[in-house]
Formats: sequence, structure tokens, C-alpha cells
Amino acid sequence: MSKKVQIVEVGPRDGFQSVKEFIPTETKKKVIDMLVASGCRKIQATSFVNPKVIPQMADAAEVSEYVLKTYPNVSFYALTPNARGVENACDAGFREVSYVISVSPGHNMANVRRTIDESFEGLAAIRQSLPDMKIVLDAATTFGCPFDGKVSIGQVVAYLEKARAIGITTVDLCDTIGIANPLQVRAVLETVCEKFPEIDFGVHIHDTRNMGMANSLAAIECGVTRVSTTVGGMGGCPFAPGASGNTSTEDLVFMLQEMGYDTGIDFAKLLETARFLKENVPANYSGHQMNIAPSQCVMG
Repeated sequence: MSKKVQIVEVGPRDGFQSVKEFIPTETKKKVIDMLVASGCRKIQATSFVNPKVIPQMADAAEVSEYVLKTYPNVSFYALTPNARGVENACDAGFREVSYVISVSPGHNMANVRRTIDESFEGLAAIRQSLPDMKIVLDAATTFGCPFDGKVSIGQVVAYLEKARAIGITTVDLCDTIGIANPLQVRAVLETVCEKFPEIDFGVHIHDTRNMGMANSLAAIECGVTRVSTTVGGMGGCPFAPGASGNTSTEDLVFMLQEMGYDTGIDFAKLLETARFLKENVPANYSGHQMNIAPSQCVMG
């Protein structure tokens, strides 16, 4: 079991997209500045989606230009739901994107208006047209779907076989509505890591039922070394009824560092970022550390 864990900060995308009131672009830049200063080195900066559908991402090009020019040594990437989004991300200067295809048919249709097979056909075409673009496949609803209910391990395996067939080697298993439990997380990961040793798996866990920390730790104890979180515990999928915030970055960092894991993040600076965000952006926050008195927020 590795003692190094890469924290992938997805707040500037997954966290911000759930905020109804438009967040000033300068505030978004400031939050990213603070995340970088805290030691975050892998950040999902924005998403290239139709701004009519998600108005919060209307400034994707401006945010992208700023972060890519300002922080050339930080690994930024963007979420893309379709070929147009990937092309826009490429034009903005990104060389890595996350591409969403749901494991469950109902959510995939609600999210991108395609069947799963149609989505994989589209992804295969993108890989052919942009062979140098690194694509991280976000396997939404890996652990359960708001429309279809339970998702079996067999469904996950069949999905990953489609991914492997087109050459995908990096996959994030996403608990889109926060319905997973640690036993389920272990069962899924033990199965897929054995069947797909060539795929690098990460996890993206929502905290809807207060199990984000437990599920993230279960994944780490199965050998996962890449975990997506959002500062403050913001977030939620607009196309998944009942989905709430992600696992809080500062909560997970505190726990892991107390347990002896190396995240490379300065907890005090990260907590300052979360508090700045809460003071300046009206949203739902599930993080616990920001509510604790500063004198008690001391690493052991």
C-alpha cells in the first residue's frame, strides 16, 4: 500500500458548477491561486460545456488561459462531455481532459443524450482525431444511479472492457450520487484491478450520505493513489437528482496526513482556501475542518 496519495482538486469545476449565482471570474482565479499555493499540483480547472446548460462555466476560456499561462508546472485539466468540448479544451491549450461516460444507461442518457455504446463510439473517434490528448475516463454512476438504481460489478466490468478496447488506460470510478459503501468500493476495486491491470484507477467520491471519507479510504487501502476531492466539500451533478457535495479536500488531507500519508499539501493553507471560499461564494459546504476553531486545526 503506497503512502503517497495524489489529491486531485476538482473544486473549480465540480464544486463551482453547482453554484447558481455566477462566481466572478477573478474570484475563481483567486481560489485557484490559493489552491496552488497550498500545494495542489493536479487541478480540474473548468469544463467545456454549453454555457446555456451550465452558465457557471461560461468563462472557461478565460480561466483556462490564466491558469495555463500562470502555472506551467501545475497539471491542469478540464472536463469535457463531447467531441466539441474536447476540441475547445484543445484549442484552449489543454493536453489532458476528463471525458464523462456513465456506467448506467439512464444517467448517460440524462447527462449527454446518448446511449453508452454511442458515447464510446464518440470517444473512439476523438482518440483517433486527437491521439496526443491524454484522456481520463470518468466512469459516472459506477456505484449506483439515480435513474436505474443499483449498478452491478458485471456492468462495471462490461463498461471497462469497452474502454480497454479503444485504448483507455486511465479511469476514475465515480460515486456520482454518493450511494457507495466501503464494502462495495472494495469489492469493485478488487475485481477491476485484477481484471484490468493495465488501467490506472482513481476514485471520485461524493459525500451525500456522509461516507465520502470512509469510501475514499477504502479505495486507498485497495491500492488507489489518485483521489478527487473538492475544497470545502462543494459540488454535485446537475443531472443526478439527490447528488450533493464531494468529499472535502481539507477533511481528507487532514485524515491522511494524520495517518502518515504524504499528500504534498500544506493543510493550513488549504484550510485558509476553504474559509476564503465560504466567505465569498454562497453555496452548500460539507467540509468539517472549516467549522473547527483555528486553535484546534493543528496537525498531530
